[in-house]
Amino acid sequence: MNSKTEPQLILASASPRRSELLTQIGVKHRKLAVDICEDKLPDETAMQYVERLAREKARAGFKLAGCGRPALGSDTSVVIDGQVLGKPVDEQDAVSMLMQLSGRVHQVMTAVAVCDGDRLLSQVVTTDVTFVTLTQAQCRLYWQSSEPCDKAGAYGIQGLGAVFVASISGSYSAVVGLPLMETARMLAEFDVPVWATVDTTH
Repeated sequence: MNSKTEPQLILASASPRRSELLTQIGVKHRKLAVDICEDKLPDETAMQYVERLAREKARAGFKLAGCGRPALGSDTSVVIDGQVLGKPVDEQDAVSMLMQLSGRVHQVMTAVAVCDGDRLLSQVVTTDVTFVTLTQAQCRLYWQSSEPCDKAGAYGIQGLGAVFVASISGSYSAVVGLPLMETARMLAEFDVPVWATVDTTH
């Protein structure tokens, strides 16, 4: 493979959103889904939980790829009152989550980790998100769009769920799934460049 086109990073995730975010900042990468247990440990805080999962994904991705390239793992959780809201299991679960978030401020915690076999670096980025007041009818209608099905906290800020968001304080890209400024800084530690897909010849 031509070194100019060869991916310089393994994305240990099947998430199209994280892949799109890496593409946005010009990082050449290859997606590789990893299978890890995502159960929360007893007495584990939300921040400890997302960071542990990101680190385990990065470690698993590096090992599974077997190519020596650094691997990036990430995990995002929606947190309110210290409770981690995962992906909804059904409509009732999604409506319950959204009504918990209704009219309140919650936290979106996204951890990013990079592993090259010798080193494993990680960081957690927390963003405050304020929701407008919702009705159950809105929540049920939103569920019918199918957008909430695979989203932590049952909403996607980059999609139809954007109308629920009154304001954010922190990193928008972290809420989508990857904190880009922090990710770029971490990748630099592993000599993985951003803007690698940008044509600078003109």
